[in-house]
Amino acid sequence: MSGFFLASRDMNWVLVGGSLFASNIGSGHFIGLAGAGAASGVAAHGYEQAAIYGLLTLGWVFVPVYMSAGVYTMPEYLRMRYGGHRIRVLLTCISLSLYIFTKIAADLYAGALFIQQAMNHTSQASLYVSVAVLLTVAAIFAIAGGLTTVVYTDTLQTFLMVIGALILSAMTFHAVGGYSNMVESFPYAQASVQALDDRQQPCGKTSRYYMNLLRPIDPENMDYPWLGMVFGMAILQVWYWCTDQVIVQRTLASRSMLHAKGGTIMAAYLKFLPLWVMVFPGMAARILYPDRVACASPDQCLAVCGSERGCTNSAYVELVLNVLPTGLKGMMLAVMMAALMSSLTSVFNSASTIVSVDIWHLVRTGGPAWIRGSPSEQEMIMVGRVSVVLLVAASVVWIPVIQNSGNSQLFDYINTIVSILCSPICAIYVLGLFCPRITEKGAFWGLVTGLFMGIVRFIAEFYFTVPPCGSGKPDLRPEFIKKAVGQVHYLHFSLLCFVVTVAVCFSVSLVTEPIPPERLYRLTFWNRRDPRVRQAKRPPTTSGGDKQQPGTDPESLSQQAPSSRQGPTGAWWRQLLLRVCGGSGRKEAAGAADGDQTDPSPEEKAQKAADFLTEPPKWKKFVNINAVICLTLSTFVYGFYA
Repeated sequence: MSGFFLASRDMNWVLVGGSLFASNIGSGHFIGLAGAGAASGVAAHGYEQAAIYGLLTLGWVFVPVYMSAGVYTMPEYLRMRYGGHRIRVLLTCISLSLYIFTKIAADLYAGALFIQQAMNHTSQASLYVSVAVLLTVAAIFAIAGGLTTVVYTDTLQTFLMVIGALILSAMTFHAVGGYSNMVESFPYAQASVQALDDRQQPCGKTSRYYMNLLRPIDPENMDYPWLGMVFGMAILQVWYWCTDQVIVQRTLASRSMLHAKGGTIMAAYLKFLPLWVMVFPGMAARILYPDRVACASPDQCLAVCGSERGCTNSAYVELVLNVLPTGLKGMMLAVMMAALMSSLTSVFNSASTIVSVDIWHLVRTGGPAWIRGSPSEQEMIMVGRVSVVLLVAASVVWIPVIQNSGNSQLFDYINTIVSILCSPICAIYVLGLFCPRITEKGAFWGLVTGLFMGIVRFIAEFYFTVPPCGSGKPDLRPEFIKKAVGQVHYLHFSLLCFVVTVAVCFSVSLVTEPIPPERLYRLTFWNRRDPRVRQAKRPPTTSGGDKQQPGTDPESLSQQAPSSRQGPTGAWWRQLLLRVCGGSGRKEAAGAADGDQTDPSPEEKAQKAADFLTEPPKWKKFVNINAVICLTLSTFVYGFYA
């Protein structure tokens, strides 16, 4: 099973770094970042620049704990750290929901939008035909291969994306007259027809801070306020890069800590590129095609791109179709599809891992008597693959919500949802790593409180939508919603939600019994190298005799060898089903083949887990120096564009 979900933990730093970058940079990034650049300038790159700090935090702080704990999934880590199943189950449900809302649906929409614009069809029917084509290809990659296939595919597609994006960027700068001319011309790139908003101001105007990463907090510049871009952004980056299954799973597949750190450094260096290959080209697209990219009238926008709320999302597509010569257009289409496939296959594989390890394993080991048992490796893989189909169906249903969201910028839509829901998740991971005093009850009630706040904001954000600028339609939102949602930026809300979650966690934990230290060995940052055997908490026996089966504690799943339970064999249709869904079609003989081998003792397993963090001194110094260089360069960029 570790081969399917963690690529047998044998990936080198090039594969890890390439997969990290490709998993993050999907078609949603090409469409979304270029669109955000066309709408408001360089500020959107603040997300990409802050990602460098998040990546290095992952490699130097979080991964050592995850590796020494020996986990497959992030909810599994919380199960080990806090005990009990309710945090794990709750987090699993939220994680899958975020995948649907912000990853699968958004990437599908972005990819379909690209195909629509390329084919000059903007109807609803063409959108779903494009989605069907994209899904078919991506699902085949994810279902057929496992993480090994996904990682190798991601690495290849990373090189395709970088080369193609650099070519388009160079040709775009040439077309717009260079960097200096782009900076000077951007604020004057306005559509010839501009509707007026309810304050009789022209729609679609640019911010005067278009070349600044950090902007003041005032009603006219609430798209990227500095307080949210510094503190709220830190929360978002820690959640995404250090606790999200899609990202962390790549580093967990590393063959050593050195390769895990090397992979994060490689991805961090690549994160300097989006400013030059996505954001600046998006700004240039507004200058080159103002009536299409910067359209500021609902009627005109509907005719151009099929959306009344604006067409900045079409900035990158316009460049591909108009700047590149005929021969390179096909190559760039391949690059965009590569970005989409990388992102989708990564999400599919990680989501299937969560469903198998954190949901199905729990159902099989702790569910009703008629289903209870130890799931085989074949069964776990089959469940993971089936779950991909269900996630895809839910994501397709959500696409119309993205189309009708209050903001025309795809990048803003994605970060709005993430900021609303990620803060409490980030809080319990950070507290779990650094505060041994936090208990299961404290973490659970803190998580519930924060998620309740987020869900209320989520409903208010997407149920009460703002009418398109210049449409003349009345704003029907209640006054409370206008103030609580319209005047509180989502990054500020993220910061508030984080503080409330931390306060509840500490308050409840301080009045509950602390977790014994022997249950926390190698589960916090402070004792990640402790070689002592960790004592796992066992659920109490129920009155109905519902006793946990030996060896079926989900906490120990990642430390078990593949199940030696024999799968169903005999009938030809059973064998065929197993071959399609992940089995070998014959009895598993692992247990028999290894019968002569002696399983390592708990003490030996604990010592091996602690020793995994050991790094050769010379190469440890090398990666540390590279981390310092990367952080220095990132800080310089922040200072230059601040």
